[in-house]
Amino acid sequence: MYKNIIAAFDGSEAGRAALIQSSNWVKRHGGRIILVHAVYFDEEEFTLAPEQRERRFKLGKEVCYQTKDMVLSEFGVQVESLVCEGEPPDVIVDIAREKKADLIAMGTHGRRGIKRLIMGSVTSKVIVNAPCDVMVVKKPCAECTGEYKSILVPFDVSEFSKKALEHACQLSKIDSAEIKILYVIPRYEEMIEFFKTESIKKSLAQEADRIINEAKKIASNHGITASATIQEGHVGEKIIETANMLKNDLIVMGAHGWKGVSKAIMGSTTERVIMNASCPVLVVKG
Repeated sequence: MYKNIIAAFDGSEAGRAALIQSSNWVKRHGGRIILVHAVYFDEEEFTLAPEQRERRFKLGKEVCYQTKDMVLSEFGVQVESLVCEGEPPDVIVDIAREKKADLIAMGTHGRRGIKRLIMGSVTSKVIVNAPCDVMVVKKPCAECTGEYKSILVPFDVSEFSKKALEHACQLSKIDSAEIKILYVIPRYEEMIEFFKTESIKKSLAQEADRIINEAKKIASNHGITASATIQEGHVGEKIIETANMLKNDLIVMGAHGWKGVSKAIMGSTTERVIMNASCPVLVVKG
């Protein structure tokens, strides 16, 4: 399924976890990994300390060589590495496009609040612009097995969620994973201040059943018998709560593609899940 993986690597534990997750996957299923390390150096810094550029490239190459040796020694997997200058999200996306990658694997440091809003997030920028699926890993390196036995798929009948479910079904066939479909009934009364009557509650419940049945039908068409749960509340929170309760080892979501200022201000369910989920999150792009 994923045979050409870009592993974004900055030398951190989060980046190492994503690489180990990818290495275990390739060891079991085949494929190749390209380790990408970005060296960012702005013009002002270059003017003040030009020698730093060479030092950073040298350090980046050394880190990549050591990491490649570790992967070969521990997993028997050959890894190609590229050290490129530029903004990390731009470098990662450009290399993924150039190498025709089908997956980008990366860690995330989970910035929150104003700091994240001002600085932006490498992870979110990559997800928005990536030409392929993105796997975000937030777990200790020792727990990164590259194997998925319990998958949670949030489903809202959108085309994005349908693609995510189809990808989850493919993964299920590879690793014999169980799939749990989650539909969250929004709290419309909080959004538009209406009073929820019994009639409205019944209508929402019927709509939820219809959506879940459609999801099960999609899974069945792929030869997968999926179970389902219906929750009510804030979508991001319920996804995280359900994944923790069920001890899922992967969440598969569609990318709704927020862009520009609206994305920075509003955020998205995908981003909230990525920042708070304890298991890896696979964002399906197409």
